[in-house]
Amino acid sequence: MNLRDRYAIVGIGYTPQGRFPDRTALSFYVESCANAILDAGLERKDIDGLICYRQFPTRPGEEEISPYLVAQHLGLSPNAISQEANCARSHVLHALAMLEAGLCRYVVLSYADTSRLGTLGSPPPYTDKAVFGHFGLAADYAMAARRAMHTQHTGPETWKKIAVSQRKWANLNPAAVMHGQSMSAEDYDRSRWVVEPFRLADCCLMNDGGRACVITSLERARDLRHPPAAIMGIGQHNPSREIQASTAMDGPTGAFFAGQTAFRIAGVTRDAIDACQIYDCFTYTVEITLQDYGFFAPGEGEEWFDNGRTAPGGSLPVNTSGGLLSEAYFMGLTPLTEAAMQLMGRCGARQLGPATGTKTPELILCSDNGGVFQTHSTTILRKG
Repeated sequence: MNLRDRYAIVGIGYTPQGRFPDRTALSFYVESCANAILDAGLERKDIDGLICYRQFPTRPGEEEISPYLVAQHLGLSPNAISQEANCARSHVLHALAMLEAGLCRYVVLSYADTSRLGTLGSPPPYTDKAVFGHFGLAADYAMAARRAMHTQHTGPETWKKIAVSQRKWANLNPAAVMHGQSMSAEDYDRSRWVVEPFRLADCCLMNDGGRACVITSLERARDLRHPPAAIMGIGQHNPSREIQASTAMDGPTGAFFAGQTAFRIAGVTRDAIDACQIYDCFTYTVEITLQDYGFFAPGEGEEWFDNGRTAPGGSLPVNTSGGLLSEAYFMGLTPLTEAAMQLMGRCGARQLGPATGTKTPELILCSDNGGVFQTHSTTILRKG
């Protein structure tokens, strides 16, 4: 059965985001889920599905987070419950499956973390990468970026434009971690190296906080508090290779195939897309994802990002909250919830349309990426 326009996002749950050493990940899960339920105009008893993103280890002494624990603290008894075994980003698809199967009426999708003072991204003790001076996810993605520098005309001059444009969006978002901190091209160049070719400004944030959303049928959505963000198309692809064996570091990544599926289900082309919310763990991830979606050909990224194309006032806004680079890191929920909020018209000073010199959005393309280009999910949302 075609899933086009059958389901929608109807509520968003935010929490404080930044540095909160006195908070636990569980407290952020509970707060974000509760806020999403309230935002949708629902009650606790209405929720019969719960999905949590993979929980990485963070602070010593914190109990392991599971969706069962989150449900217990929320006072829920869901018919269906799920937690991804890897950061495989199939959570929206799982939510739709729960709804399509008739198991649930309202599904909450959530992620929370306390990685600001934790250990997210550290290599597990069994890895042999450290023998070669290779530490953490930044080095993994740096390897991919270095490959693209070798095979395509890309590099820091391209990624600088991405980082600076997203910071401009964050400067319009009072909730963004980097809201009060502007960044020029010169600031980017002065940013310290993390692992070459990435500077600090190329890397996503590490922050405490949580984010959640509620998904239900489009029919039920029309009776709720906010205009819904309808799920028009969805696609997923899983190259499934560790970075050492990857053949997709410079494309095509899973975005190529997942994007094709999402466009086919939605029945639209790239020309219909008004804005993009791209999973941006690193600046290079934004470039290769948009390239694989077909917005530009390999080697054309630097020119394509010229003249603030993705910034406020640009022709194709990208990551309008500031994204993972400048708003906050909540895995794929950062782009997904921002897309929904934009289509609901609830983004204040950063709202797409006349206020930001952009087109009022009807369709927004979202991406989610897992591992190191091991898996990819694409979602196309429309104004409901």
